[in-house]
Amino acid sequence: MHEQEALSEQERLRREARQQLEAMGVDPYPPGDFEVTHWSADIVSGFEANEQAFAGMTVAVAGRIMARRIMGGASFCTLQDAKGRIQIYLKRDDLMQDGNASLYEVVWKKLLDLGDIIGVSGEVFRTRTGEISIHARTLKLLSKALRPLPVVKEKEGQLYDEVTDPEFRYRQRYVDLIINPESRRVFLQRSQIVQSMRSFLLQRGYLEVETPILQPIYGGALARPFVTHHHALDMKLYLRIANELYLKRLIVGGLNGVFEFAKDFRNEGMDRYHNPEFTMLELYVAFKDYVWMMDLVEEMLEQVVMELHGSTQVTVGSQRIDFRRPWPRLPLLDALAQRTGRQIADMDDAALRATAREFGVSLDETAGRGKIIDELFSTLCEPHLIQPTFITDYPVEMSPLARRHRSRPGLVERFEVICNGKELCNAFTELNDPLDQRRRFEEQLELGRRGDPEAMQLDEDFLRALEYGMPPTAGVGIGIDRLVMLLANAPAIQDVIFFPHLRPEKH
Repeated sequence: MHEQEALSEQERLRREARQQLEAMGVDPYPPGDFEVTHWSADIVSGFEANEQAFAGMTVAVAGRIMARRIMGGASFCTLQDAKGRIQIYLKRDDLMQDGNASLYEVVWKKLLDLGDIIGVSGEVFRTRTGEISIHARTLKLLSKALRPLPVVKEKEGQLYDEVTDPEFRYRQRYVDLIINPESRRVFLQRSQIVQSMRSFLLQRGYLEVETPILQPIYGGALARPFVTHHHALDMKLYLRIANELYLKRLIVGGLNGVFEFAKDFRNEGMDRYHNPEFTMLELYVAFKDYVWMMDLVEEMLEQVVMELHGSTQVTVGSQRIDFRRPWPRLPLLDALAQRTGRQIADMDDAALRATAREFGVSLDETAGRGKIIDELFSTLCEPHLIQPTFITDYPVEMSPLARRHRSRPGLVERFEVICNGKELCNAFTELNDPLDQRRRFEEQLELGRRGDPEAMQLDEDFLRALEYGMPPTAGVGIGIDRLVMLLANAPAIQDVIFFPHLRPEKH
C-alpha cells in the first residue's frame, strides 16, 4: 500500500481481526498444505449427472468467501474457486474443537470476512431448496484479505460497482478476475484460441521457435521502436517491432516451416485497438506463396472458431460474422476504386494527396505514396468490410518486404484479412531477391531522412543472409489480441490483455 494512503474503516477492522486471529494461535497465512480434492464446477456437474454416486461423498474445496448468511448456530456461504462457485453449509456443533466452539463463534462469525480464502472439507448434499452444497466438517483459514472486495451498489436504478469502471478493471485486474465471470471467460477463451492455433501448426509439422526480443536493428514492420541500452556492450538496442527478419533467417538456414507466438513492442499511441505491447503469431513456410497462405489462414481460423464456439459463426456486437470457407478475395486497388470511383494506380503523389483531401482523409506531411494509399484504404474501405475478406495485391510502396507481383507491375504479392472493419493479419509471398531487398531498404532510409519515424532501417546481416539464398517463401503475421477481441466479443484490446499499459496512477 502507498505510504500516504489512509486506511478505510473496513481495512482497519480487518487488520484488527488479523491480530486477534494471531493472538488465538490461528495463522492468517499458513503454508499451502491444504489438499484440494475437487473443484466446485466438477462437484455440481458430477452430482447432477450421478446423484447417487456424489451424495454423501467427502470432498475438500478451497476458495474465496463471496457471500454468507449467518443464522445463529448455522450458516451458509458461497465459496468461489478457479472453476466456479458452490454453497457451503456450516454448523457450530460440527466445527467445535475439543468442546470449544470458538472456531465457529469467534473465527467464523466475527473474524472472517468476504474475500477471505478458506479450505473446507465435508459431504456433498442437496438442500431442501435443491441447491447442491457441501456440509462442512472442517474449516481452515488459508489467507486473510485485508482489503474488502468492491460492493455492488445502485445509482439511478442501475446496479454498478467499481469493476464496471474500465480503468479500475485494467489497473486492478486481480479484482476484476475475482468479481467478473465475464473477464475470466475472455481470458480462458484467449488461451484456448492460442492452443488451437498452435496445435493446427504443429500437426502440419511446423517448428515453434523463439527469436530475440532485444535487437541491434529493428525491422520487419513499419513502426517506431522502443530504445534501450546494453551497458556491458555499450550499445543501443531496440525492443522488437516484429520477428519477421529473424524467422526468415531460419528459412535461409534450411528449416522448412517455423512459427512463433511473439511479444512485439511499438512506441505508438494507445486506443481500444492498440497497446504498445502486443502478441503476434508469425509463420513462414518454404516453397509456398501467398495464394497457398490464404488457403491455410482461412482453414486455420475456421477450425479455431469451430473449436471455440462449435460453429463457424460469431456474434460481435450487433454483427453476425461467419468464418466458413471460402472467404471473398478483393484486390486493394479495386476496393479503393469501388469507394472513390478513381483509379489510384494511375495517380502521382500530388493527385493522391488531392484525393485524400477530397475524401476527408488526414495525412502527415512526411507521408510517402505508400502511406497515403494505406490511409485512404484504412479510412474509406476497412470500416465496410465486416465478413472476413482477403484484400490482395498491394502497391509496392506499401510493402518493403514482399515479392513483386508475378503478373501485375507496380504491385506485390500480399494480402491482409479484414474482418469487422479491422485488420486481422498480414501476409506476403516473401521477397527473396537480395538486390531488390537492398533497394527497398534504401527507399525506406530516404523516407526516414524525410522525417517518417516508422521507416525501416537497413539490416546488412539480413541482406547477407538473403545472399546465401532463401527459397520461395510464404509468411503471415496474425494479431492475437485483435483475433481474441473478435472471437470473444470483447470491445477493447485492454479487455484481452491481462495487464494493459496505462498512464501512471495518481495517489
